Amino acid sequence: MIGKIIGCAAGLFLAAALSAEVVYETDFRGEGRQGWTLPAGTAWVEEAGRAALEAAVPGDRQTKGRVTAELPFDLSSYRGCPMRLTVQCRAEKVSRPPEEWNGIKFMLHYKKDGRPVWRSPSGLYGSFDWKVLEISFVVPEGVEGGKLMLGLENSSGRVWFRDLKIEVEKIETLFPVPELPDGFRAAYSERVRRQPPLRGTMSPARYRAEDLDELASWGANVIRWQLVRNWGKQNSDREIEEYRRWIDSKIEELDRVLEHAERVGLKVIIDLHSPPGGRSPEVMLFHQKPYLDLFIETWRKIAGRFRGRRALWGYDLLNEPMQSQPARVDYLTAQRLAAEAIREIDPETPIIIESNDWCSAPAFRYLAPLPLKNIIYQVHMYWPGGYTHQQVGNTWGVDSREKLTAYPDRTYHREALKNYLQPVRDFQLKYGARIYVGEFSAVRWAPGADRYLEDCISIFEEYGWDWSYHAFREWSGWSVEHSEDPRVTGRVDGETARKKVLLKYFKRNTRP
Repeated sequence: MIGKIIGCAAGLFLAAALSAEVVYETDFRGEGRQGWTLPAGTAWVEEAGRAALEAAVPGDRQTKGRVTAELPFDLSSYRGCPMRLTVQCRAEKVSRPPEEWNGIKFMLHYKKDGRPVWRSPSGLYGSFDWKVLEISFVVPEGVEGGKLMLGLENSSGRVWFRDLKIEVEKIETLFPVPELPDGFRAAYSERVRRQPPLRGTMSPARYRAEDLDELASWGANVIRWQLVRNWGKQNSDREIEEYRRWIDSKIEELDRVLEHAERVGLKVIIDLHSPPGGRSPEVMLFHQKPYLDLFIETWRKIAGRFRGRRALWGYDLLNEPMQSQPARVDYLTAQRLAAEAIREIDPETPIIIESNDWCSAPAFRYLAPLPLKNIIYQVHMYWPGGYTHQQVGNTWGVDSREKLTAYPDRTYHREALKNYLQPVRDFQLKYGARIYVGEFSAVRWAPGADRYLEDCISIFEEYGWDWSYHAFREWSGWSVEHSEDPRVTGRVDGETARKKVLLKYFKRNTRP
């Protein structure tokens, strides 16, 4: 079959009525080679009577660098659509690269909200016969441009590719919508309905008494306490017994946190930031039953230990779910199963459900409410990511090669932020749901970060949403106690402009 690109209807969000469709396909013959750029080291070849793309780097050659054929592929017509890319691959003596994400490259590159994004399978090297490689994800709303790359990076050896296909899938195959009664409205107890807005921060990674004392002195009334380790790492938290031991140690720490929070007048939201099974980058408990079982077991243990504690405000089930392909249990069902298990033990404490796609606002368009009492729905706000995370690398450091961009500008301003958050507002109004912004921030050296925080919080306040700033005494890049100069590593005397914004709104708090 010749290579072809089939457009998706412009403006179609999530393609709810769209049948699964092949939007690009090539067997690398004839017109199927059109549009590809082949650098030195790549070539069209015949492999076992089939057309293929070959990339070769001699073993005695310097392996640093990329040898990849490239095809422009603009993703902007597919925003919000689940997409699956597959290609057949064979390898011969591909050397192990220094980084797990390099080696054999089957990669899609694009920009999201101005930030570069790379999607590819990792850990590909050595020798193997033909097998299928896959990339699956939901095309983000802020996507720009795109290109496909096939070849080698930082490795020597030979690799062949054939039969490339890109499909757009039905949204229902990923996220089944549960049946709800007509006119469904979220149900809340009198205690939850009467609770004034919660305004606070995300926690440090470990308990220090002086931190809670300081945060309480600022006027905050809530802290989202993260049970976290291995953040940003893939293929972690796989050993079940070891995970149980870690959770038990964090529960003991939580006991001290809740006791201290009660003394200083803070509410605590327990956030399972590192789930059993970890990520790859999909959340593995969606795909493997032992990790799902451990997830539910963990929440039974937490609820059994802490139900009835005065400082406890909510159970935040799963930080930043990410499901981009069909799973054994979808992201919402996994949270529902944990919520039902908790309700057998604790019928009252609010349970917090997060949206898909890293708890994004656009994912609220297909989020379904749960028919349980006291369910709060969470969103995270790091938009536009090209502004909020500028110069933040995988090592949480500064990349001086990027140029800082300022807020606001002609494209990104308060009204743009409101438009981005509109799916959450629509969900709130449709179901009468309580909304919690669990994380929002801008890295401290981002020009205009205080104005960004002011605009975000003013929107949350306008809509009556609870919120917690990310983060308090966790990493200095998000700290409002550090200056705007990334070279300054210690806290500053006095109040930064960003801290003043938080303090301004904390003054509105009443103690829980």
